[in-house]
Amino acid sequence: MKLPAETVARLRPFYEGREVCVTGGAGFIGGHLCDALLSLGASVRVIDDLSNSTLQHLATLIEFEPDRIRFLHASVLDDDALRDACTGAQTVFHLAALGSVPRSLEQPQRTWSVNATGTLRVLEAARTARAQRVVFAASSSAYGDQPQLPKVETQLPRPMSPYAASKVAAEHLLSVWANCYGLSTVSLRYFNVFGPRQNPDSAYAAVIPAFAKSLLGGEAPVVYGDGTQTRDFTFVSNAVLATLLAGAADAKLSGHVVNVATGVGTSVNDLAASLAKLCGMPHVQPVHRAERAGDVKHSVADVAQARELLGYQPLVSLEEGLRETVAWYKRSLAGQRA
Repeated sequence: MKLPAETVARLRPFYEGREVCVTGGAGFIGGHLCDALLSLGASVRVIDDLSNSTLQHLATLIEFEPDRIRFLHASVLDDDALRDACTGAQTVFHLAALGSVPRSLEQPQRTWSVNATGTLRVLEAARTARAQRVVFAASSSAYGDQPQLPKVETQLPRPMSPYAASKVAAEHLLSVWANCYGLSTVSLRYFNVFGPRQNPDSAYAAVIPAFAKSLLGGEAPVVYGDGTQTRDFTFVSNAVLATLLAGAADAKLSGHVVNVATGVGTSVNDLAASLAKLCGMPHVQPVHRAERAGDVKHSVADVAQARELLGYQPLVSLEEGLRETVAWYKRSLAGQRA
């Protein structure tokens, strides 16, 4: 991803020459974060077990920047590998996780082990390495089905799935390690992040890549429920910006929880209509199926704390992000056909 010039000028003085660790750095958001960190002059160590990703993008980065990026093929449950990845790191970005609410319903124990126990081990590795800050990829699923909108960080968590519960537990761990050990920590509750390189082929694919794959293949997208449910769809550049700002913030971050989104809600039906137009299939109507267990009805963020604490302001609107994402899927599909 390419950061705006003013953002680069703002963040380069902090990240240039900085040693950082990115867990889950071969994944969708992690890969975009590594792009940005390298563009800002950081040296990056990535630890990823490739259970949810491939080495395709990271291998390209290593080819172009062999002296500034290193990859460790290991799980965050591997203490020795974590210690190696974190040694010398001044900032640790913890993005490794077993994602997806539906998958967590099928694999609750594995979800807990990776997301909760894995976070504890990352925190211990960061503490041992004397890292200055840990930035954690939390989730908007923490809010559950609370009716209050927009979602504000002061609301009590109400997880509705094993995935959400594991992410909330990890947030509490970051707060405890800040209070007990003085480690600077912050949890970023990402809201429905999407963008280029997000995997559309998984059985647990997020809604936007799943819709784009169906439409570009000439098929109707599948909507679970009546489609009136709303989400705060957040382009990946916005999530990466907030993550970089959290890593560089002067504010004393001691287990703070911060929403990362746009503050704008969009119904799944409206999303399907927008994507159908962008994919050249405006006449295609979605197929509706029964609601899925663990899904929430409405999710829209209040981003005031991100603005005040981190200086965050979304870079890319939903419309612009959808255009860029669909263009990438079209190129990817054309490449596969070729």
